[in-house]
Amino acid sequence: MTSAAARARRETIVALAQESGLAGVDELSTRFVVSPSTIRRDLAKLTADGRLARTYGGAMAPEAPLHRRTAQAPEAKRAIAALAMTRVAQGGTVLLDAGSTVAALARALHGARDDLTVVTPSLSAVLELAGAEGVHVTCLGGHYRPLSHAFVGPLTEAALERMTFDAAFLGTDGVSPELGICEAGAEQIRLKELMARRSRRVYVLADAAKLGTAPFHAWAPWQPGWTLVTDASADPDQVDALRTRGVEVLLAGPAVS
Repeated sequence: MTSAAARARRETIVALAQESGLAGVDELSTRFVVSPSTIRRDLAKLTADGRLARTYGGAMAPEAPLHRRTAQAPEAKRAIAALAMTRVAQGGTVLLDAGSTVAALARALHGARDDLTVVTPSLSAVLELAGAEGVHVTCLGGHYRPLSHAFVGPLTEAALERMTFDAAFLGTDGVSPELGICEAGAEQIRLKELMARRSRRVYVLADAAKLGTAPFHAWAPWQPGWTLVTDASADPDQVDALRTRGVEVLLAGPAVS
């Protein structure tokens, strides 16, 4: 039978992995004053339960499937989508990234614009805009990622190299004033950076819970002219730190600024 101490230790390990992105065996062994073999058993149990993903020498928080992310902070995502929609020009060509908050923007655009071209690797965005009169949708193909319901890889990148956009709306798993925006892997980060390079304006859509978090270890650094759109519950210290780094921050909700 698992002791209360072991259960508490494992809960703390999960929390640490979600906050810092990676928990190493040696670091955890020292922190909890237990043997490395005990930590390895904890990680094996948490991995088997789907609460962590194993890495060499440690573990990290696993990437949540899109349907689970969609259910998180729905009101904040709707507010962010409504504000982001004001940056979509009638008659423009926009690029919509994968992710639940960007899918909320696609949902908001349905019926709100009647002369718009949307390019996206996201099947969720395609479905949200299906049948929207006056919205011309192009889906980028490539390698399908079930977790994000979207395409990535060389074919996706090759198609993007032949297009330009008035604006790109990017999703992210974490936001750091120092590091930039976070994703589960380098392939996704490379795609986001290409999206940004092909677009005149770049908007990163992220609810306030993602600010200051580093769930993974692949990052796209902030670039001049990027704008973060988040909700009004964002930590003021995080917002100030981002603005100090030159990132424009828009707050959606009662305290829009």
